[in-house]
Amino acid sequence: METQITATSLSPEAEDYRKKMLNPAVFRMAMLSKLPSAVFWGFKMLSLDREKCNVSIPFRWSTQNPFKSIYFAALAGAAELSTGALCQLALAGRGSFSMLVVDFRAEYFKKANTKISFSCDQGAELFELIEGLNPGDTAQLTMISTGKNTSDEIVAKFYVTWSFKRKS
Repeated sequence: METQITATSLSPEAEDYRKKMLNPAVFRMAMLSKLPSAVFWGFKMLSLDREKCNVSIPFRWSTQNPFKSIYFAALAGAAELSTGALCQLALAGRGSFSMLVVDFRAEYFKKANTKISFSCDQGAELFELIEGLNPGDTAQLTMISTGKNTSDEIVAKFYVTWSFKRKS
């Protein structure tokens, strides 16, 4: 018997992925094996669902540049993770896909000298795109991750363009 997936529910595989990413110990182990810089920089997965993903990066010695703010590459990593985790969630249980970052842009507005939380809220748009891909089809989506400081001020915006191909 097939599981019925509604517009607001996740496949069992996606729900499993979500739970793993939200478990701090499992998240750390996954990052240690696949993206060790995320552990070094201290990324935390704050939320992940069909609509959005939130990732935080602390302001500490391992993320700091000589100008007493968070290093741009660390910010970029946290921003990319907030979009990439949403992509992985959307692809979970849907067969074989390839995904690749094909463009990356950033805008900086304030000095990042507190904990920064990155949020991408394009889950609905992403899920619709992925669900519409047939075998052999490709598509791109530019996802925006907005970083805010502890005062809820926008520090930076990152524009990550993902390319997807559904394999046969």
